[in-house]
Amino acid sequence: MRKTLVSSVLALVFFTVLLGLAYPLAMTGVSQVLFPDRANGSQITLDGKVVGSSLLAQDFSGPRARQDFQPRPSATGYTPSATYFANQGPNQKATKAFYERQIARYLKREGPFNPGLTAAGIPIDAVTYSASGVDPLISKDNAEIQAVRVAQARGLPPARVRQLIEDHTSGRFLGLVGEAGVNVTELNLALDSEAR
Repeated sequence: MRKTLVSSVLALVFFTVLLGLAYPLAMTGVSQVLFPDRANGSQITLDGKVVGSSLLAQDFSGPRARQDFQPRPSATGYTPSATYFANQGPNQKATKAFYERQIARYLKREGPFNPGLTAAGIPIDAVTYSASGVDPLISKDNAEIQAVRVAQARGLPPARVRQLIEDHTSGRFLGLVGEAGVNVTELNLALDSEAR
């Protein structure tokens, strides 16, 4: 009995050190050497100050909202410390009301700059949550609709805004999976750089 107990304790200590300390430290070291930017959260710096991450959407609804591309709606308020989505079913009245509000907001914001825009013409990602609530990617269709407003608000040629959209569009994973997406966080920072 004592031999079994000692063996069990030694095995517990060994595997705790191996899998709880050595393995995580080794993976952290490897990631720091091979992928330092990603390992540190893909931080975006501006003038030596961290202003965000290319992996996270930000809330661009402040006083400059008209000048910025808007990310997808967020159930978390774009807070990366607690990411989740609204777990509402398609038959709930709250879901229907949420989509109606999002469609109305989108049409109010983009409609004056895109005559003829209707609810049917709004890209689905413009009115739905992402799974995490902090996804920085929007569809190219969504970005193209917003480009008209942003170009006018910033006094930039529409062609330049469209070029910046292209520059900040990622393709499909391995050319097969998913859809192309425009990184709103990086795009808005690029637009700010244009103004300098």
